[in-house]
Amino acid sequence: MATQADYYEVLGAARGASDAELKKAYRKKAMQFHPDRNPGDETAEQKFKEINEAYDVLKDPQKRAAYDQYGHAAFEGGMGGGGGAGFGGFGAGAGGLGDIFDQMFGDMMGGRRGGGGRRTGADVQVEVELTLTEAYSGVKKSIDVQTRVSCESCNGSGSADASGGSQTCGTCHGAGKVRAQQGFFLVERPCPTCNGSGRTVRNPCKTCHGSGTQAKTKTLQVDIPAGVEDGTRMRMSGEGEAGGEGVAPGDLYIHISVASHQIFQREGANIYCRVPLRMTQAALGTEIEVPVIDGTRSRVRIPAGTQTGETFRLRGKGFSVLRSTARGDMYIQVSVETPQHLNKRQKELLEEFEQEANGDHTKASPESSGFFAKVRDFFDGR
Repeated sequence: MATQADYYEVLGAARGASDAELKKAYRKKAMQFHPDRNPGDETAEQKFKEINEAYDVLKDPQKRAAYDQYGHAAFEGGMGGGGGAGFGGFGAGAGGLGDIFDQMFGDMMGGRRGGGGRRTGADVQVEVELTLTEAYSGVKKSIDVQTRVSCESCNGSGSADASGGSQTCGTCHGAGKVRAQQGFFLVERPCPTCNGSGRTVRNPCKTCHGSGTQAKTKTLQVDIPAGVEDGTRMRMSGEGEAGGEGVAPGDLYIHISVASHQIFQREGANIYCRVPLRMTQAALGTEIEVPVIDGTRSRVRIPAGTQTGETFRLRGKGFSVLRSTARGDMYIQVSVETPQHLNKRQKELLEEFEQEANGDHTKASPESSGFFAKVRDFFDGR
């Protein structure tokens, strides 16, 4: 039997990774190997299943703890001798551990159960990249989604006959679910033959081969609110894959990615802007004009003697706050630039300035003077 890959290695995550780190690693891998991005690639499809299997185990604290202690053996038959019989009661009733595994296997098979046993089609994930200004103001985006919709030939019935024509599934005998022993647990999951419906089509539709769905790219308009952050996930109910006759469609999950900006850096609701100043501007004082994320401009007075690292706050000029009219603040971070490539006259002027200080820079440069005074005291003390 081939050795199963370590779940942490499958996701590309460290064994001690936090829930957020696991989620981030899963999202990255799932987007990379999603079948819609790799049509016809069986290797990518298999990898996608492995990624989902790994994440479904590690995202659950109980299953992760079992995996960390026993590895794959925790989910395979034969572990611990009579251990399976001791846990045989689980999975038989609502709320048991069987429901947890049922959800896990349901996700792996492209469907899931919600409250009350409701079956749905598979969820779909897409990534939308925004500019920082779009994230600030909010935007309506047109996105193309590769998904599955109800088959147009059979209206989603899966049958080539207009009257339908279905029969009881021979695998689950109409129950819509099957049970299997998985290590300690008796796991109940949707029937893989009928996808949980309990019935199969006698005369399958030639277009969808009885599934009731077909692949299609559809265009959706998405309203992204102002103040959205990088990594935000939005859900559009019912915009996922169709699940065939009698099955509600899944949901569409939109992952927001905000691109970096050439001027601004965002931290929550605040915006930071690094402004380089000439040495003379910082020494003599000046007034500068800076851009604001909303497209306006603001004037900032820089006092004489300003040093690198000093920060000036512009209240209410920061980022919009999600679902609120409030705004954060904008911070101007000063960086004093030392002049380079001086011509002869410029060097002379600086030399004159140096001589004018008569060797005493205590007032003009108190920080450096204080530092070198401490250095002298250090060596004198030795």
